[in-house]
Amino acid sequence: MYGCSHCGTFKFVPFRCHSKFCPTCGAKYSNDRSTAMSFKLINCTHRHLVFTIDESLRHFFLEDRLLLNCLFEAVSDVIKELFFSLNKSKNFVPGFICVLHTFGRPLEWNPHIHCLLTEGGYSDDTSWRTVKFFNYSYLRKSFQTVLLNKLEKRIGSSFKKTKSQIYRKDKNGFYVYAKPNLCDPKSIVKYVSRYLGRPVIALSRIDSYDGNHVTFHYNRHEDNAFVRKTLPAIDFIKLLIQHIPEKNFKMTRYYGLYARHRAIDQNLHKAVHKSKHRIILDFNTWRKRFLLTMGYDPLQCPGCKKEMLFLELYHKHERVSLEDLYKRTMIKHGLYPRSRSA
Repeated sequence: MYGCSHCGTFKFVPFRCHSKFCPTCGAKYSNDRSTAMSFKLINCTHRHLVFTIDESLRHFFLEDRLLLNCLFEAVSDVIKELFFSLNKSKNFVPGFICVLHTFGRPLEWNPHIHCLLTEGGYSDDTSWRTVKFFNYSYLRKSFQTVLLNKLEKRIGSSFKKTKSQIYRKDKNGFYVYAKPNLCDPKSIVKYVSRYLGRPVIALSRIDSYDGNHVTFHYNRHEDNAFVRKTLPAIDFIKLLIQHIPEKNFKMTRYYGLYARHRAIDQNLHKAVHKSKHRIILDFNTWRKRFLLTMGYDPLQCPGCKKEMLFLELYHKHERVSLEDLYKRTMIKHGLYPRSRSA
């Protein structure tokens, strides 16, 4: 509870629920993740790759979520092998970040990997090699082969029939798409924030809710046609909750230069200089984000426009001091001495 010392106005501010699907907390989570990701980026040209799978494989990943690890492993193996083949003696290592999306625009189950890859590699003798050409035929077929082999190893011999059918159907491999180059550091950070860190569905795509039905829209991927869809609220919720990841499952993973911490890697220039980290993080606070998004200070008194002050904390609808809440938490986890708690 906050209060104004000038006019006596009171205001309650709720705690965060920390759910990725909450309109407020989900946006905060995506923003924090994108910021952390941007701090790792090297000041060089990046390319955005999208690794997709055959539609007939999707149900395997839905029935066994652990198989989603195979997607990350397959992308990692293919990219590392691609760069290793450029110059085996110097061992050029790229930096790449993989983000798993399990949703498509209509919110259906569609697991695929988004990869932000440096257009170049850093060798053990501190030399940088720029790579502008990527053999997409190699990427498509290699990704298909590596992923299918990993799935067969995990699922067993029962997968062999599906594997052979896919090879006959997708003779050119799985579809791998590349966005235009991302050169400017500002555009990279903005792109990461808006795209790689996005939630399952943006609030702007939800048009209405009448208490029984939810209406949302999207642009169809095939022809970019505008589509508006209305579903019963329960069906809409079912579409959303299937994308909740398992506990402790990492949806974002770092590889190569973005994963290792070696002394020679400190020579690489970052897209966001370390001196700017504190400024950017300061803008990520609840109060600043609210001001930037909504256009007003949430702790400004609506009456006299003075800054409101923190007065009391409420936990489960009862008034409690911050010190008491701290003690309760410490005792619950066995970290607070019993003699002091008495």
